[in-house]
Amino acid sequence: MVNYFVVTKLCVWLSRGEWWNRDVDAVENVMKYGGGPDSSYAYTMNDTFIQIVEPGKIYMLRIINAALNDELFFAIANHTLTVIDIDAVYTKPFTTTAIMITPGQTTTVLLTANQFPDASGMFAMAARPYLTSFFPFDNSTTVGFLQYKNMGNFGKIRSPYNLQLYNLPKMEDTAFATKFSDSLRSLASSQYPCNVPKTIDKRVIVTISLNLQDCPKNQTCNGLNGKRFAASMSNQSFVRPSLSVLENYYKNLSSGIFSSDFPEMPPTAFDYTGVDPLRENMNAEFGTKLLVVPYGTNIEIVIQDTAFLNVENHPIHVHGHNFFIVRRGFGNYDEAKDTATYNLVDPPVRNTVAVPKGGWAAIRIKADNPEVRFIHCHLEEHAFWGLAMGFIVKNSPRKSQTLLPPPKDLPAC
Repeated sequence: MVNYFVVTKLCVWLSRGEWWNRDVDAVENVMKYGGGPDSSYAYTMNDTFIQIVEPGKIYMLRIINAALNDELFFAIANHTLTVIDIDAVYTKPFTTTAIMITPGQTTTVLLTANQFPDASGMFAMAARPYLTSFFPFDNSTTVGFLQYKNMGNFGKIRSPYNLQLYNLPKMEDTAFATKFSDSLRSLASSQYPCNVPKTIDKRVIVTISLNLQDCPKNQTCNGLNGKRFAASMSNQSFVRPSLSVLENYYKNLSSGIFSSDFPEMPPTAFDYTGVDPLRENMNAEFGTKLLVVPYGTNIEIVIQDTAFLNVENHPIHVHGHNFFIVRRGFGNYDEAKDTATYNLVDPPVRNTVAVPKGGWAAIRIKADNPEVRFIHCHLEEHAFWGLAMGFIVKNSPRKSQTLLPPPKDLPAC
């Protein structure tokens, strides 16, 4: 166990994002008409980031993936990282040469400044995409610098391509991404108990897909083969209504803007990860269907990737709740076989799960935060295309466990 009190420098925030040389609305408008997003021109890391370190000291780095459409690998040349926290929840510490982090996730690591620098006194800290899709992407690397104090010439920063990036995985390294994710464990101690639901009240199996849709009349589509791109969960492509779902639910209005019949099983059973990605397709249904559960429900959601268009790693984010990732796997989920290998002792606790490329993830949630919640892919292009669903946790009979009323100055729906 790491002794946290030996950390001498606290909390360097590394926010990694993407940069476009175009207006945000222009980038978004491409997707509005069924096309893919423009690839970003570059990834960013706290602008031109240089972190000064002293030999022998330990530093805590909080790493945030603020990119819109890319999962990223991150590493520091010649150094190892000790993971201690994911999504603001402590983990059992483990040492790794790099991390994989999806949009919306955070990871806190400890770094020991124990390497002898090269002549410049610097080491590269770098991030580049984890590639699982055939869609165009930003094939670049963002680089910051670890500068050892009183060593080398601080004013002379050489080209990052001359600084060796020994630890950074290759872009297609699914084996490393899987090993990293499988190494994450919650503390599960008396001080930080792991209250994973051992039994469940409801299991919901959700397929996640990319789809091609016929172009609506009187509209030009710029997707693939004259069609438009869409995305779906259990073949339902989420439509954001013009009126507030939350306000309609709270006031019990019968406006018909949503329904509470989101399918708890895929509407059609098939070889989810074995379909021909381009020859076969399933037109998604557009609408606003929500999953509704009573307060306190122990719910398990199995999120199954499909091969429509292509298999891909999808970061799925749940608003309003942390959850336990009890298992991840490849291929098609098999309830009879896979539940036997669940981790119900110390599963990692997150708010965003990386569903494996061509695989699935099982998460368990204690639904104890009443409101209308959003569950969606944290790749902006997929959420924009409809890879999302609504999730309502009903009020508890106890007043202290009910949805708070809206503010008095809230505009009328």
